[in-house]
Amino acid sequence: MSTDTILLVYSVVSLVVLTFIIFSKPTQADELLYSFKSPSFSGINTSSHYLTIENQEATRREAVKEEIAAYTDELAREAKNTTLARFIRNLESRIYAQLSRQMVEQLFGETPQKQGKLTLEGNTIEYIVETDTITLTITDESGGTTNITVPIGDFTF
Repeated sequence: MSTDTILLVYSVVSLVVLTFIIFSKPTQADELLYSFKSPSFSGINTSSHYLTIENQEATRREAVKEEIAAYTDELAREAKNTTLARFIRNLESRIYAQLSRQMVEQLFGETPQKQGKLTLEGNTIEYIVETDTITLTITDESGGTTNITVPIGDFTF
């Protein structure tokens, strides 16, 4: 190799190195730090983190309980609203209305009775007609009594 070639190579290498030095930015380095963001690992605000988790779990458990209760209530409403259940309620209502009408007829009809007794599903209804009042005594299955006194002739519509 000739001296000219060597000088040319040195010139080109020097020019490239000088270009890198001039156009390169100075680099700086710092210590790399890493900290955990989860309080379970870092320990910072751990108690409030655990309380938040507990509150979320408790809220979810309550929501599940309410959902189950609502579903149970819905099933009970659907069971009460079947055609058969409505028929039975209607029939019971009509039977009770008929019994009530017959009792009113015995108390206030054309030939009223002075006393009477009706037993219905373990409950006893006794009535006594006195001169100015009617006394109803209702005795339930456990023996508790309720007395109702109705004045005769004092109430009108």
